[in-house]
Amino acid sequence: GVLTHHARFVVDSSWRRPADGTVVFAGSPLKVFRLGEAGKAIAELLEHGQQLPIGHESLTDRLLDAGAIHRLISPDDELPFRLSDITVVIPAFVQSPDDATRLESVVSRCTDVFRVIVVDDGSPHALPTLGNAHVITLATNRGPGAARNTGLARVTTPLVAFIDLDITLPIDALSGLIAHFADERVGIVAPRVLGDNLDSTIGKYERIRSPLDLGPSQARIAPGTRVSYVPSAVWLCRTDAIRAVDGFDESLRSGEDVDALWRVIGAGWRCRYQPEATACHLPRTTLHDFINQRRMYGRSAAGLSARHPGAVPPLRVSAYSAGMWTLIACGSPFLSALVGAYTVVTLARKLRDVPNSTKESLRLAGLGNLHAARLLASAVTRAWWPIAVTLALVSRRARIVLISAAVIPAMYEWWSQRPTLDPLRFLALRILDDASYGIGVWEGAIAHRSSDALTPNLSSWPTNAR
Repeated sequence: GVLTHHARFVVDSSWRRPADGTVVFAGSPLKVFRLGEAGKAIAELLEHGQQLPIGHESLTDRLLDAGAIHRLISPDDELPFRLSDITVVIPAFVQSPDDATRLESVVSRCTDVFRVIVVDDGSPHALPTLGNAHVITLATNRGPGAARNTGLARVTTPLVAFIDLDITLPIDALSGLIAHFADERVGIVAPRVLGDNLDSTIGKYERIRSPLDLGPSQARIAPGTRVSYVPSAVWLCRTDAIRAVDGFDESLRSGEDVDALWRVIGAGWRCRYQPEATACHLPRTTLHDFINQRRMYGRSAAGLSARHPGAVPPLRVSAYSAGMWTLIACGSPFLSALVGAYTVVTLARKLRDVPNSTKESLRLAGLGNLHAARLLASAVTRAWWPIAVTLALVSRRARIVLISAAVIPAMYEWWSQRPTLDPLRFLALRILDDASYGIGVWEGAIAHRSSDALTPNLSSWPTNAR
């Protein structure tokens, strides 16, 4: 295996090993692992974070690739690389004195690395004095993908870190990610990117709902999983991995980082989201910039769909869950209940060799349907809101569905997260956030003459992973 028998792991939050311990439900998307006696012993050790015996690699490799377990990093672990093995590349489009100050701050925090390369991407404002950083100036603004590629071409170290100029990076952030490269299959590791601690209304909103913050739980990164992408605001990459896919697609002005990440994953590399390391990102300061940022993210969906078909649906749930909630919205609770019961029966057949298959099917169906409700509400208020609003103009029932989809999840999020922002402003910004993203999705779909980014994926089921 790529990891030695000294490696330790922690199970994912999805991990469940019921009944006689011969089955594990875990991973994203959820998979069913059936265990023999040796597998049961390894699972027991995994659940307690203990060192594994020689020969664990066959099972742990499959569990790692499914997102069912994660490498446990200890301060005592021997690091596979040092900070001096890292070159930092900063794509810089400096538009104001504030941008210049931020760039200077990012460079000053990249201490003990081999080199810092700043690529001036046709900035309209002069760059500050950057000490020993190597500055490359592009004659015109070519976009972040081209700027990163220009810096990547000058990298001679085994690791390269891409860092945006509007990032506040703790001194130890990069060193906290290095240990994950002990796994020779790891190509990219990314930290958690939090909204900066601003007192503005948008800043308070983004403290709990920044589009760059992928949450507090570590995960593998892959399309269709709980963490399907990470923004390139901060990436630590194995240089060979990012070069093997020819870097970033320079024709993409947004979504170029997600495209590169998915191509790295497609080439067989593991990519990790590790929120124990954090960085801070400056949120947009005006509503105009806030809306344009979300529209840009939405527009990228069509371009990504063209390059990675099926990877960015607005909704990914089982057809049964979608049908059940659609029937409820249409006022047919009895038919919805029949669909729900059929879901349990179908799952029980699929899991017929699992102990207590009926009980497990009820649990999985119940959790799956609740999860589907949240995802359906999100799709209605984001990618599909123009359709939902049109229906709401002519149908009272559609108005109730739209208002419920917009208000209930937002108020639950506000109640559970308790931001330093009153519920009305939080609700207004969340609706604006979702609607702006949805406008971008439709703009991209029209520009590419493709409905892929608007088409749901209705095939999400637990799968077998023997």
